[in-house]
Amino acid sequence: MNISSVIALLLGLATVALGGATWYFLGEARRERARADGLAQELARSGLRIAEAEARARSLEDVSASMGQAFRALSAETLTKAQDELIKRADEQATARAQLAQSELEKQLKPVADTLKKFEEQVQLIEKSRAEDTGGLRAQITALMQASTDTQAEARKLSQALRRGAGVQGRWGEQALRNVLEMAGLTARFDFLEQFSIETEEGRRRPDVKVRLPGGGVFVIDAKCSTTAFMEAMDATDDAAREACMVRHSASIKQHITGLAAKAYWDQFKDEGSPDFVAMFVPGDGFLAAALERSPELMAEAMDKRVILVTPTTLFALCKAVAYGWRAEDQSRNADQIAELGRELYKRLSVMGGHVQGLGDGLRRAVAKYNDFVGSLESNVLTQAKRFEALSVDHEGKSLPTLETLDGALRPLSKLAPPEGRDAAAE
Repeated sequence: MNISSVIALLLGLATVALGGATWYFLGEARRERARADGLAQELARSGLRIAEAEARARSLEDVSASMGQAFRALSAETLTKAQDELIKRADEQATARAQLAQSELEKQLKPVADTLKKFEEQVQLIEKSRAEDTGGLRAQITALMQASTDTQAEARKLSQALRRGAGVQGRWGEQALRNVLEMAGLTARFDFLEQFSIETEEGRRRPDVKVRLPGGGVFVIDAKCSTTAFMEAMDATDDAAREACMVRHSASIKQHITGLAAKAYWDQFKDEGSPDFVAMFVPGDGFLAAALERSPELMAEAMDKRVILVTPTTLFALCKAVAYGWRAEDQSRNADQIAELGRELYKRLSVMGGHVQGLGDGLRRAVAKYNDFVGSLESNVLTQAKRFEALSVDHEGKSLPTLETLDGALRPLSKLAPPEGRDAAAE
């Protein structure tokens, strides 16, 4: 039973009690009134009794009225207290339900809160990593910009150097050619020879590089680089001037092709196995691409004149194939040497096996002689010596030893035995 039911029960009991008391006093008042009326007849002759009876009746009526007021006041007070208690109880129950709901809500939201906390930590880590990466990226960008600036400065220096004349351009082209050959795996003075002179009917010739081919043979590479017109085209401010410079650049390469074909290096190195062409090295793919864009027939004209145009890319692939050929030839030469060493080793093992076999035969003969000696010693000598023991001759505590024969057989050299039919073939 809850508190509201108890309060309602108490309120009902109080109401019943007050109602009973009121009815009791009202009944007494009526009875007193009736007695007063009866007494009025009896006391008609006495005014004092009547007055007292009326006063008593009025007093009872006043008591009844005051008790009614008290009952109403008590009822109102009891109802107010009950309402306050009910309100207080309702507030407490509402607070408890709110606390319970808050606890349940916190339990349900705890995984979400933990997930949000982890997410926040992850976001902080990502933000920290992003800040570090941003700082590193900023540093790399700064370094890249500095490197770009340095590259531009070096390119500007190279451009200025290449503008000084054909001598500087020629040395640059020769150095670029050497770099390509070495990166392809060829070795100077062994796989290729550079800057040498030959005497011809037309006079002294000086090719840039002679590359040796595997199996015999050479081919000649001559570096030709005229970049003046190309550099002027890069610095031109309008399309017309730039196009005119590119046309002059294409004509310069065509002139180099004609001059190189006239030297006919394939005839001068015919005795060394030179193919019927010479390679013209252009030290930049962009140089050749610009010339071919203006003169698409340039490559075909060069081939007709037995001149092969090569750039660092194509020459690297060609020389890489040459280096592979040299490696294959070295491996073949090494294989021949290994086979020769194997044959020599086999001969020496055969000789050593013969010596081991002879040693075994000698050991067998030595064992047989030892056994014969032991048998002769026991039968002819030791039997006579044992008679001294029977005659009690003083032998100073020494006794004759017991001699045993050797029965262990020598292990045959079966692994070194030649296969069947080899001895007959050798004989």
